[in-house]
Amino acid sequence: MFSPFRALRYCQIVNASRLLSGTVVLLLSITLAPSTLMAQTTLLTNVNGYTMLDGEGAGSPRERMRFTAIQFTGNTIDRLFADGDELPEDDSMTILDGEGKTLLPGLIDAHGHVLNYGLSLLRVDMTGTRSEQDAVARVQAFQQANPELQWIQGRGWNQVLWDSNAFPSAETLAQVAPETPMWFSRVDGHAGWANQAAMDLAGIDASTPDPDGGMIIRDAEGRPTGTFVDTAMRYITRHIPDLSIDDQKMALRQAMLALAGQGLTSVHDAGVSSTTLQAYRELLEDGPLPIRVYVMLAGGDDQLADRLAEGHYISDDHTLAVRSVKISADGALGSRGAYLNEEYSDQPGHRGLLLLSPERLTQLMEISMQSGFQVNVHAIGDGANMIVLDNYEALIQRTGTADQRHRIEHAQVLRYEDILRFNELNVIPSMQATHATSDKNMAQDRLGEVRIQGAYAWRKLMDAGAIIANGSDFPVESPNPFFGLHAAVTRQDHQSQPPGGWFPEERMTLDEALTSFTLDAAYAAHQEDILGSLEPGKLADFILLEQDVFAIEPSQLWQVDVAQTWVGGRRIGE
Repeated sequence: MFSPFRALRYCQIVNASRLLSGTVVLLLSITLAPSTLMAQTTLLTNVNGYTMLDGEGAGSPRERMRFTAIQFTGNTIDRLFADGDELPEDDSMTILDGEGKTLLPGLIDAHGHVLNYGLSLLRVDMTGTRSEQDAVARVQAFQQANPELQWIQGRGWNQVLWDSNAFPSAETLAQVAPETPMWFSRVDGHAGWANQAAMDLAGIDASTPDPDGGMIIRDAEGRPTGTFVDTAMRYITRHIPDLSIDDQKMALRQAMLALAGQGLTSVHDAGVSSTTLQAYRELLEDGPLPIRVYVMLAGGDDQLADRLAEGHYISDDHTLAVRSVKISADGALGSRGAYLNEEYSDQPGHRGLLLLSPERLTQLMEISMQSGFQVNVHAIGDGANMIVLDNYEALIQRTGTADQRHRIEHAQVLRYEDILRFNELNVIPSMQATHATSDKNMAQDRLGEVRIQGAYAWRKLMDAGAIIANGSDFPVESPNPFFGLHAAVTRQDHQSQPPGGWFPEERMTLDEALTSFTLDAAYAAHQEDILGSLEPGKLADFILLEQDVFAIEPSQLWQVDVAQTWVGGRRIGE
């Protein structure tokens, strides 16, 4: 079978170097004890340390603690030292100088897509393009560098940012290798752009029907233009050659190293197939994964029943955990696939798409609950969120699984009455702060002045007692967690727009934002006893930064530089 990685090794090396080179340069001045000494005690001194300490339980008030040194043995924290504490003197201990850098608990991304992120580093990157022709130019440059590819793939286009504000067409791709099939996912993964060769291969023409839960964009004569929304994407994607296990292992490892370079020590991988889970397990055979991965099994996987029957899995080193299922209820707001209770304000008569029938959604949720798994449902529109919460209200009681901490992934547009239900049902909103600052240019157009008040409503949810697990949804957004902290605190983009913040009444304090990327994200994975804060007995996951996040202006948070990332007492990236 054709392997896209063979032809893209140069691209892989360049991308990995670009992502990690800054971190590598910063690490040269500090020496690490040999990795083979797993039980070695290490004392890291001269740090400006912060950690949020848990209260009596999740959701209770947190207190920020400062410290100047941290001691750990193997992968476990022994002690923190405050300013003025006497440091131990032990010749058998490895002592490292933190050079005054700021130390935080390792940051946790509660919703990302690790394989897709790894693949995105090896494909056409259309993020930030300002026009359809700009995107085509990137395709052309990539194709010229990789002329032997049997398929050209990529991701990241967003027509909302283009001058045309229109979906792309196959016609503009005709100027680039017209005989080679091409497929490019929209930034949110809920729409795709194909060229004519890909549509011919799939047998797509004017007579091809829209599938349930999907839509083919057509011209005035009913002919497909090249854009496919939600389930209609399968018309094309089922013809793309499958990745081998080795291909997936390479992409996963590259992704995890790149994520570590940005300060992430743990991620929740939202929607993992059986083959990708096998790739993770094979990587684990060679030793700990570079970062911790909390797997959500893909609800649409053909072998889901087998995975559920296997039960929970947690590796001895806690770098791989499998105990949850990801199910998708609707599409995304940008492609108007999010399912709304009423029509879109900018497209009369259209309410979005449900990806599963109500019966199938309920069935998948109940089967997963009965198997003892946490259920995490993607829901963006207020209609989808209402349906999912209705299911939780009935099914949690029926299955007796309130302690599983079920989640809604995104929880992006909510009715006021549904905001209250998260705490009442012990359901966690797993949200992504950067979605608000990315969507601010189109969200109010889609929703109107009333519904927007319940969108990206972090403060309303927290005031109602909900626990927010924060993340990025990478590669839809950048995985850089400091982009998320900045968005959560300022409700602004990197140009500090809009002045004062977008619906600033919904922003978080920095303590709250940090907690949502640490303790509360750990709680959302049943891992708060081992992760999320720096305390004796917990795992030694932490990062060192060049800037003090509590001393700089909030507008500068997105520019914070990561100097070192440690996972289980191991420094990553060397």
